[in-house]
Amino acid sequence: MKLDQLRPADVAKCAEIEKVLFPGDDPWSSRAFQSELDQGYYYVAARSDDGAELLGYAGLAVVGRRGDYEAEVHTIGVVPHAQGQGIGKALLRALLTQADEVSAQVFLEVRTDNDPAVRLYEAHGFQKLGIRKRYYQPSGADAFTMARPAQAPARDEVAR
Repeated sequence: MKLDQLRPADVAKCAEIEKVLFPGDDPWSSRAFQSELDQGYYYVAARSDDGAELLGYAGLAVVGRRGDYEAEVHTIGVVPHAQGQGIGKALLRALLTQADEVSAQVFLEVRTDNDPAVRLYEAHGFQKLGIRKRYYQPSGADAFTMARPAQAPARDEVAR
């Protein structure tokens, strides 16, 4: 598995994966993914070693001004046959590295019944802030709002 930038050519496949991962809710469309890329948000792709298969994707928005940035994880998705292989962890770490470069606090929402994702986020320093009732539609599933405090950039980043 290798990570690189999500490309416009990937958006249709991302939308296909969304339909598989989130069948009871409102999965993102190709247009939604393209809009995220058009807005300049940070998106990373996990690909098979040969680059032929998109295994997952993740996106992060960083907003605010220098010294007061905030980041929000917009999405993380991994194809079912590749789940449990550390791909989600690698995608999350790529997003967190991006947020850490500007010392941004990171927020996200996650389904309250998605125990593996909640454990992953908690293992990376996220804490539950509260619950958003009926956040996911049309299923009506609740979401935890979680946050991770801002982290200082890596030492070699500070020296630049």
